[in-house]
Amino acid sequence: MSRALPKYNKRRVALIGSATALVLTGAVIAGSALAGESSKSSGDNTARTLASPGTITCPDVASQLPAIPASAQAEIDRNLALLQTQIDEANKRLVDTVGQGGPNFVQNAILGPLEDKRIATVNRMATAIGRTAAKPQGLDALAPCTLNADGAADTGEEAEATPSAPASEAAGDTGQDAGQDTDNAGEDAGNDAGDADNAGVGTITCPDVASQLPAIPASAQAEVDRNLALLQTQIDEANTRLVNTVGQGGPNFVQNAILGPLADKRTSTIDRIAISIGRTAEKPQGLGSLATCTLTQ
Repeated sequence: MSRALPKYNKRRVALIGSATALVLTGAVIAGSALAGESSKSSGDNTARTLASPGTITCPDVASQLPAIPASAQAEIDRNLALLQTQIDEANKRLVDTVGQGGPNFVQNAILGPLEDKRIATVNRMATAIGRTAAKPQGLDALAPCTLNADGAADTGEEAEATPSAPASEAAGDTGQDAGQDTDNAGEDAGNDAGDADNAGVGTITCPDVASQLPAIPASAQAEVDRNLALLQTQIDEANTRLVNTVGQGGPNFVQNAILGPLADKRTSTIDRIAISIGRTAEKPQGLGSLATCTLTQ
């Protein structure tokens, strides 16, 4: 038979019950706060996923080549690997510059320069094949690439078709053809660039490379001359691009879309000059510091 609790025991039970309720209430509040933080974090991750810049897709060049003469195989392999390197670099630039510039930023700062590089590379391949066989025509049509906003592009075909090679090695070994393939384009670009000052957009100024070179071995003179001419062609093309894109993009447009890609091209060309001299003499050092150009208003 149960007995009634003393008054002081009833008060202890009431106090214990109140404390338990407070603890439970605190746990519910804390749990709600934590749940809210988790949900916010998940939302941030979702936003980052939705903001993915996509992937650059380029036509496969290897499958469009004719029979390759044995004498040209190594050079073709190096340039096919270089095409893939160019795509990889462009995709990295796509990620690094997400949110920058205006609606034409990707086209002007990434896809346009990538197309220029691919034209030069496929032209070198056509020239290599043409030395001992019929030179393939129409490869330039494979140069333009597109942005796949879904990020589902497949750009691995070129890399799988060829052995990998460092971009610097590919650029160095194929430098003999670079100047020949861009001479005609350089003349047209130079004519167009002559109006840059009149347009009021300024002019791109680059350090002089020729005056910084050591004595050039006779065996390297022709290659050095071609690449020095190519450096000027690159400046002319950049000045033309400066005029054609005036008013586009944000405050960093010229740096990201013109000066940055120009520095990359000049770095590769200067490397080829150093490599050609280094084959029969001491390879010059520090020429890479001459790659960066500036905009003179």
